[in-house]
Amino acid sequence: MDKNLKIAVVGNCAAGKTTLVKNLKKYGYKDSYNVPQEHSIVKKLWSRYEPDILIYLRCSLPIAKKRRPTISWGQHRLDEQKKKLANAYENMDIFIDTDPYNIDEVLEIAINKIKERSDINGNIR
Repeated sequence: MDKNLKIAVVGNCAAGKTTLVKNLKKYGYKDSYNVPQEHSIVKKLWSRYEPDILIYLRCSLPIAKKRRPTISWGQHRLDEQKKKLANAYENMDIFIDTDPYNIDEVLEIAINKIKERSDINGNIR
């Protein structure tokens, strides 16, 4: 398994991007990074560093508010973020709906899916 992969993580606010990147780095994927795509007007911001793998995280508004109680915005803003993430969604390699999972489970899912996408030599399939 090649831990030198460039892994970009995108998703709506409070979906777990920063936490997943921090944990991927702890696990050895040092070239993992969070892309604040949902705040950008650049439709392909995620592609800027040409990642080997693009992970798309999503959570619902109730879960986002549970994770981040200071969120004062509603579904309309989440829908706007989804629109800004459309290109990333269309080009993602891995999708994780983080609603039903805790931090460790999201990391485990991500690592397993990364492994599934890599052959024995670490090449992406």
